[in-house]
Order: sequence, then C-alpha cells, then structure tokens
Amino acid sequence: MISVGSANGAPGGGQGHSGESASLAWNFSQVFGERMSGEEIQEVDIISAIEFDKTGDHLATGDRGGRVVLFDRSDDKELVLLQLKNRKELEKADHSIPRHPEYRYSTEFQSHEPEFDYLKSLEIEEKINKIRWCHTANGARFVLSTNDKTIKLWKITEKKVKRVTKLNVETPEPLGPKKASLIHNVAQNFEIPPGGIPSLHLPKVSCTETAPFARCRRVYANAHTYHINSISNNSDCETYISADDLRINLWNMEISDLSFNIVDIKPANMEDLTEVITSAEFHPSHCNTLAYSSSKGTIRLIDMRQSALCDRHAILFEEQEAPATRSFFTEIVASISDIKFSRSGRYILSRDYMTLKLWDVNMNASPVVSFKVHEYLRPKLCDLYENDSLFDKFECCLSGDGLRVATGSYSNLFRVFGVTPGSDEATTLECTKTPNRRQAQTPSRFSRFPALSRGRRRGEGFWKVSMNGSYDFSSKLLHLAWHPCANLIACAASNSLYMYYA
Repeated sequence: MISVGSANGAPGGGQGHSGESASLAWNFSQVFGERMSGEEIQEVDIISAIEFDKTGDHLATGDRGGRVVLFDRSDDKELVLLQLKNRKELEKADHSIPRHPEYRYSTEFQSHEPEFDYLKSLEIEEKINKIRWCHTANGARFVLSTNDKTIKLWKITEKKVKRVTKLNVETPEPLGPKKASLIHNVAQNFEIPPGGIPSLHLPKVSCTETAPFARCRRVYANAHTYHINSISNNSDCETYISADDLRINLWNMEISDLSFNIVDIKPANMEDLTEVITSAEFHPSHCNTLAYSSSKGTIRLIDMRQSALCDRHAILFEEQEAPATRSFFTEIVASISDIKFSRSGRYILSRDYMTLKLWDVNMNASPVVSFKVHEYLRPKLCDLYENDSLFDKFECCLSGDGLRVATGSYSNLFRVFGVTPGSDEATTLECTKTPNRRQAQTPSRFSRFPALSRGRRRGEGFWKVSMNGSYDFSSKLLHLAWHPCANLIACAASNSLYMYYA
C-alpha cells in the first residue's frame, strides 16, 4: 500500500491551516454571456467544461459547439496603477488594497468539429468534454481539449497585429454614380508633374498592439473505442492520461500517434461487464500515482511503478452500504461522476448523485466527511429515472487551501461546505447577479446519522430551507471550478459564466 501526503489527519491539514474556519460571505463578481429575459438558448452555446490554470491568471471554458473561450485576469494591472497613483497613502498604510480576481474576455477558437464515423455509422459530437491547462513554456500557454474521441493540444501566443498607418488620404465615403464617373474621367487625364508630388508618401505598416492567437500543435486520435470522459496532466509536465468507459491511456505530449494502455477493465465477454470508469485524475505532485472512479461508487488509487498494466489497485476507497437500504436505484445513484485531488494530494473529493464525499488517501475505510446534497430528491428517484435526470453528472471542486468544497445542483444552485472539524458552514447560492436572495441561513442543528468509524455527515435538512419545495430540473449547474489561490468560484449556468467571490 502506498502512502501519499502529510501526516496531519484533519481536512485542510498539511496546507498550513488547522482548526475551525469562519463562514464566508459570497458575493456576485462577474457574468459573461448573460441571458436576457425570454432569450432562446442555442444548444451549441451551453458551457460543458471549465478550468482555471495553476496560477489562476487564466480561465478556459468549452461549450457544446466545440469552441474554447479563454479569459485573462484583468485586475492585476489595474491594482498596480492604483498603487502607483496612491503610493503615498499606501506607504502610510500597513496593508495593500484588498481585491478579488476579475477577468476579461481574451479570445476564442474552434477546437472540434462534428464528425461521422462511417465504419460504425456513428456521429461524433463536437462537444468539449474536458479542458486542461498544461505547463507554460517560453511565454506561451498550452491547453488540452477533448470531445468524445479526439484530444487536441493548442498553443496560445501573443501575436502582433499589423496595421497600415500614415495613409495619404482618409478612408473615403461611399461615392455616388455621378461622382465616381467624374473621378474616373479625371484619373484618365491625370499626369504626374516633373519632380513628383511632394505631399505623397508611402504608407507604413506598424505593430502597436498584440492579440492572442491559438494554433493546434498536436492531435491525439484513434486511441479510444468508447467516449472519453477525462483527461489529466501529470506533474512531470511531459505526460497526461485520457480515460474512457473501459480504458485509461498514457500519452507523451510530444508523441501524438502512440499511447500506452495502463488500465483496462474490459472483460473477455461484455456480458460480464459490471462497472465502467467515470473519471480519472493524476496526483498533483506524485507523477507515478493516479486515481480513477467507477460506476459502482469506488475509487481506485494505482501506482504505475508496480506494473506496466495497472490491473491491480494499491488502495480501494469504498463505503459499504447497509443491505436494508438497497433498492433498484442504489447502484445508479452511487456512480461517481467526478473526483478531484486536493492541492496537497492528501485528500480526494468525490461526487455521486446524492452525496459529496471527502476521502483521506491514507485511511480508506470510510470518507472523512460526507455531505448530503440531494437527499431531498430521494422520494422522487422514480420520476428522475424516467426523465433521465438521474444520470446527470455533477462536478465538484476544492478551495486552494483545502478548507472548503463546492458542487452544483438543480435550479442553477451550487453549494459550498466547510470541511474543517467543528465547521457547520453550508451555503446555498443561485447563479444570478443577486445570489443572496436564495441563500438560506445555516440551521442551528444538522440531522445526525449513525457515526461510522471516522466519518461525519452534514447538510440533510439544509435543502428543505433553501428549495422551498420547488425544483427546476431543466436548469442544472453541472460545471464549476475554484480559483487555485483565492476564494472565487466560476460556475456555468447554461450558456452563462458566473463568478462569485468571498
């Protein structure tokens, strides 16, 4: 068995934090692509992936139309100018001006196009499933994006914009037929006088501005039989993994026509298939370690040093459920839709349909803490199954300090939980410019459940306060990301990108 992370067992430990953390007051920051009242939303404009880079200075989103949109942090330059302007006041103060990150639109490009597999008579959608920022080199940024079958590596550089200046005449207005005929006759009879015309000069081409330019550097194709659900960069900055329903492949960034199959759970007879891979991610600092989740609600941590084909896991994370509570929907709601390592690598956050769980990689008997996100929907599982909502895949994220976790839900709501011992922080916000109007007060007491050996559960009664008995299953917040260094969350509500800070 491998051991990863620090020796501190408290959530958030090993990252310089301990004890109870104060609850945060969340506020609206920005919105991009806001919908107008009654505006019809195009399917291709719906956001399907969000990702911050490691510095938090850049943000990327992908949509169902195969486009990747990039945003750059804009508040840094403004803060520098403000500090220079008010240097005397700042020298007297013992602290800098507090600012939360703000972003501006940078550029966008078409990453994937719809395709058709003639051998299998199968349409391949252009929808972006995942986006990952890669190691920055020579001032250029690199982004990995994938649809169901093909992964692409994009290089984003600043390109100089050339403009023609110092023209002889200004841009003329549109000419009428009579004026155009007159000018034509004058031009035919025009002769250049001896010595030329002193007022005429050659225009000049100047480069006074720069603009981001995206170019595809690699195309990694024909390596997956099933739909790709995950890509993850390695800490060695040279390799990455891609995962589909039954296999995980290891790629070298520089080699696009060859990959190594490191996990293969496909049985000899497909009738014996009992589970599929749902998500995979590399450890943030150990290049030999990765984790993947399955539709059975398990997480497997594997060590690539043990064998070329990692058919055996080093650690299995699985919470046993009492037989008396099992039903037809048990396996469906137990399927893990997303996993994330904490920044220190000590914890793994997992999201299934009903709960959000935080696991300690050194103690796999049960989760450190479980948050009941969709417990209020348990009486409606039959209806959710019939309209396919039960198969919605919600993502999860952790704060950079590891003290809080977040995930989305229906009615464009998302929830933020505190994970430190003794913390009862649980905040529900709606993706809107006035998020506090749907924010419920934290109950004085949470419903308690029979304690496991180490775990604790929170938040069952909270939704009864915030939802008021109304559910909008057509508005679902599936994708969100937490800024790596600040308390800022980016959420995708249909075709709109909302940001909230605390």
